[in-house]
Amino acid sequence: MMKVSVIGAGTMGAGIAQIAATNGHKVCLYDSFDGAIETAETKLKKILNRLVEKERITQQDNEAILGRINFTKDIKDVSGSGLVIEAIIENLEIKQKVFTEIESLVDENCIIASNTSSLSIASIAAACEKAERVVGIHFFNPAPLMPLVEIIPSVQTSESTLTKAKAIINSWKKITVIAKDTPGFIVNRVARPFYGEALRIYEEGVADFATIDWAMREIGGFRMGPFQLMDYIGNDINYTVTETVFTAFYFDPRYKPSFTQKRMMEAGYLGRKSGRGYYDYSADTPNANEDRELGKKILWRILAMLINEAADALFLNIATKEDIDLSMTKGVNYPKGLLAWADEIGIKNVLSQLEDLQAEYGEDRYRPSPLLKQMVRENKTFY
Repeated sequence: MMKVSVIGAGTMGAGIAQIAATNGHKVCLYDSFDGAIETAETKLKKILNRLVEKERITQQDNEAILGRINFTKDIKDVSGSGLVIEAIIENLEIKQKVFTEIESLVDENCIIASNTSSLSIASIAAACEKAERVVGIHFFNPAPLMPLVEIIPSVQTSESTLTKAKAIINSWKKITVIAKDTPGFIVNRVARPFYGEALRIYEEGVADFATIDWAMREIGGFRMGPFQLMDYIGNDINYTVTETVFTAFYFDPRYKPSFTQKRMMEAGYLGRKSGRGYYDYSADTPNANEDRELGKKILWRILAMLINEAADALFLNIATKEDIDLSMTKGVNYPKGLLAWADEIGIKNVLSQLEDLQAEYGEDRYRPSPLLKQMVRENKTFY
């Protein structure tokens, strides 16, 4: 069985190591930060013990999984790997440095992958002599539980690297989708309006956090409202991804970050992990205004923006329509695939909503995708 190494022992790195070890691989989990490896080992033992208690795995499985993982502070231990997955800080310069070092330690057949959520795979691969072996393998948090993994080939990635990477992740019982190497890939690109338009609605005074969350949950069928989800993810992380995508798209107004979220981040109101974000977790949850007409307006505005983003991703060949819809249902638990949802409510209705918003605000933020216009003109549906 091929050896798998994971660089970075944070929540994501440790989760990926757990998956690989559970699937029978010998795993090297490396981190150079003080205490990171010890913390990862302690947390992983707790997670596996909990799985034993819940009878998801046996005690024998628990011991076997832990026995396959080498928790190390020596990067040289990655040698002999068939696959190395980097899961460190979202900083291009640091990633490039790490990739250069990894390449000097593994043989020429080893695939080197990045778990980046928004950085260019081509830029990361440029640090390697054999850039064709580099690919994006993007897991979602928590990695052992979330079924979706985005596989992102760069312009340098060879067909054999892509095929092998996809086969490995499929063998781990994950659902894989192929995404073009563009900012945010599928999920983090298409999902931006879920947060951005919700923040805009709040900033306009249309509704408060609790009401917007209620509308998306109760009327839209989403598992979490946007402000709940941002608090769960962390405002620092969510804002950074938005800012990265905005910058990478040459400041396209569709991805413009929110000052509300920036101020939350600056104040240290990061969400659940800091005890306070859009909600104060030491106090009772505020009551929502459960006006269904208001709720429908909120849902319709955010949903139209999400569908527009999904349609534009298809228009620009970021992924297939099936992979776009699969990404949103399996990667962020949306109640329906956005393109299938558009067919259900009528593409013409979605286009009308976007045209109304663009006319009212006069902003390029609301420009409809050319694909929506084309489909309405030709009376087509996505499926």
